[in-house]
Order: sequence, then C-alpha cells, then structure tokens
Amino acid sequence: MDLSTDTLSGMAVALGVGLLIGVVRERRRIDSTVHQAAGVRTHALLALTGAVAVVIDLRLLLVAVGVVGALAMVAYYRANDGDLGLTGEIAMLLSLLLGGLAVRDAVLASALGVVVATLLVTKKPLHRFSRELLSTTELEDLLLLGAAALVIWPLLPDRTLDPWGAINPATIWKYVVLVMAIGAAGHVALRVVGARWGLPMAGFFSGFASSTAATAGFGQRARLTPALRMPAVAAALLSNLASHLLFVVVVGIGSMALLKACAWPLAGACTTLLVGGGVGMIRAPRDEAQLPDEPSARAFKLSWALTFGAVITVVLLVAAWLQEAIGDSGALLAAGIAALVELHAAAATVTQLSATGSLSVEAARWGIIGLLAASGIVKSVVAFTAGGVRYGAGVAGVLVSSVAIAAALVIALPV
Repeated sequence: MDLSTDTLSGMAVALGVGLLIGVVRERRRIDSTVHQAAGVRTHALLALTGAVAVVIDLRLLLVAVGVVGALAMVAYYRANDGDLGLTGEIAMLLSLLLGGLAVRDAVLASALGVVVATLLVTKKPLHRFSRELLSTTELEDLLLLGAAALVIWPLLPDRTLDPWGAINPATIWKYVVLVMAIGAAGHVALRVVGARWGLPMAGFFSGFASSTAATAGFGQRARLTPALRMPAVAAALLSNLASHLLFVVVVGIGSMALLKACAWPLAGACTTLLVGGGVGMIRAPRDEAQLPDEPSARAFKLSWALTFGAVITVVLLVAAWLQEAIGDSGALLAAGIAALVELHAAAATVTQLSATGSLSVEAARWGIIGLLAASGIVKSVVAFTAGGVRYGAGVAGVLVSSVAIAAALVIALPV
C-alpha cells in the first residue's frame, strides 16, 4: 500500500488530536478523584486507530466504533464513584472518529479537536452558567433566537417574490433576527460589564450590523428599565456612529471623488454622534445603586421584532414601485426612500450615479445629505416608538443635529 503525503499528514493530525483530548482528560485525573476510563495514551491510540481504519477500509471504522463503544460502556458500568456522566466515554468515541476524519479532512478534524478539548476543559464554567447564571426566561429567549436564526432563516427563500424585485423573505427576516440579537447582546452586556459601559459598548458594535435595529433594541431596553435610559441613548447614538463609519467606507469604495467632496460634512456628522454618545455616557448614573443590579427578565421583545420586519417590507415595496413608475430619473428618490431601511445600500446607489456621471458631484453631495436625513427620520420615529418620549427625544435630537451640521458644512464648503 502506497501512503501519500496527505495520508501521512492526516495520521499526524489524528495523533495530535488524540493527544490534545487525552491531555485534557489526564488533567481530570489529577484535579479530582473521579475514575477516568482513558488518558493521554488511550486517546492517542484511539485516534490513530480511527485513522488506520479509514486508510485500510472504511468498514473497519464501523467495527472499531462498535468495539470502542462496548469498551466505553463496560468502563462506565465498572465506575464505582457514583458519577453518572458520560463525558469520558463520549470523548473516547470522538477521539476515534476524529482520527478517522483527519485522514479525509485534516483541517476540519483539527478544528473539531480544539472544540472538543475546549468543551472538556470548561466543564465547571459551563455548569455554573447553565445552572446558576442562566434563568429559565433567558433560556427560552436563547432558544427562540436560535430557532429564528438557525431554523426559520435558512428555510426562507433567498430570492425576490414581488413583481418589482424588492421583497426578499430571507433579507427581511435578517432584520428581525438582528433586532432580537441586538436585544440579547445588550442583555449580555448588562450582565457582564454593567449598565453604564455595557450598553454603549454593545451599541457601537451592533451599529455595524444595523443601527436601525439597534435603535429599536435599545429603545425596548429603555422602556423596560427607565433607569437605563441614558446608557441606552448613548448606545443608540454610538450604533449610529458605527453605521456612519461604514457609510463613509461605502461612499469611498463607490466614488473616491465624492468622498473627498463630502469629507468635512461626514466628519461633522460623525463627530456630533460621538459627542452625543459621550454625553449620554457621562450623564448616566455613576452611583451603581441607581442602576439595576440585573437586566430585565426578557432579553428582547418578539412582537416588536416582527413589527419592525413588517415595516421594512412596506417601505421596500414603496421604493421599488416608485423607481419603476418614474423610471431612471426616480433612482435618487428611490434611494432616499430605501435609506429609510438600509442606508448603505442607498449610499451605493448614489455613489454609482455620481461615478457614472448621472449626478454631478454637487448634486451627489446633497444626495448624501438627503440619505442621512431620511435615515435619521426613520430612526427618530423608531426611537420614539420603541423607547418612549424621553428616549426618542435624546436620540432624535442628536441625529437631527448631525444632519444639520453636515448640511451646513455642505453650504459653507462648496466644491
């Protein structure tokens, strides 16, 4: 039998995976008095057995799985420590199977080996998280989010269904999942970092996904827990700052000339949002006693996420209908309406018109301001709807100011 280089490297990976899992299980022997059925040598041999079985005949791997499974069960029943866990026995089977997989796909086998070793090492933190830190309500929300993202989303058709080519169910559902995920992220940030810093931190990073969804998600948080209103306002503004930074990148990729012409107005808008977010963080209660020790029971509100998706559907239909009814001359108007939902896609439309000469640079500059204004309007409405008057006023005031400053700079600094 001729062994190729790939086969030999696969066997080497199998040995490495077996040793890695074996070392973790061997440490278990030292750290506790629990009887262990397999250590370093056993797991290394099991992984090599799997690799050799696959090289000789795949049917041998099935036989090896049966034999190792029987041995694992014998070891399980012979254990006299009263531990009813099956982790050690399952780890033996995984070492065998990953060894066989290493011959077929060394990269995947090594990656899975690291995952298995990590799960074995983090037994106590995982047990504490699931038994002490995670509440029943949070578990229900986690399962709901998982079903929305991993079950429903992949099943939805990823194509347009309407005559105007605007409604893509998978894309619409993406926004629903984002609202839920951002609410969950804010919930986790409150648990880990605390209200004053956790929400703004989560807000900034969520803005790269969808600042509109973030504005809605943090509005829900402010409505559920009024003491978190200022941190939630800061989070919403910082999410819009992140969205604006991504907006700058999109404009630059589409037309560097337009980006240079809009540099100062965009810088003014971003600075305004940064200052607004900073003020919100400063005005947040400094006394920890004034902030809730724990976040609200629910990580997100499903009804609002579904309503948000329905609104997006209506706006996309109107924008697509206008573009078809008016023709190419209505592309800019359609982009403005599209900015109500997706600012960056609308920015790509305007920059494309500018790059092809359909719009002058000056007209494109005002088109950019129009997109920021349209986006600011819808986010202001979302803020008032999701978070109430005081949250909405805090978010909308800074958003309007950022657009006004950008427009003033366009006037003061003509091309």
